[in-house]
Amino acid sequence: MIRRRPFSSLMIVLMLALLGWVWHERANLQAFPDIIAAYTAKEYCSCRYVQGNPAEYCQGYVKQYVPTSAFVDNTEKRLVIVSGLGRTHSAQWLDERQGCRLTP
Repeated sequence: MIRRRPFSSLMIVLMLALLGWVWHERANLQAFPDIIAAYTAKEYCSCRYVQGNPAEYCQGYVKQYVPTSAFVDNTEKRLVIVSGLGRTHSAQWLDERQGCRLTP
């Protein structure tokens, strides 16, 4: 079989290897959508309210290859809400000593 169809056999082996890797990394792959929104909210909050940088700079600082679908910066409450890959996370500035924290 391998001598008759080397490319088909190679593709089957590669697909099996890919499926094995996906199964091995399934917990990390399931956590990935949460990481995008949480990272963006926390890092933007820290850049904006802890370090005191302008909003335009902080948006460029947290920009990633995976786009976010919604972004809200409430300057009165110092609250940042970010949605990406179907998950929504928020971070809020607490005080000068504690900085920003992800909120439930």
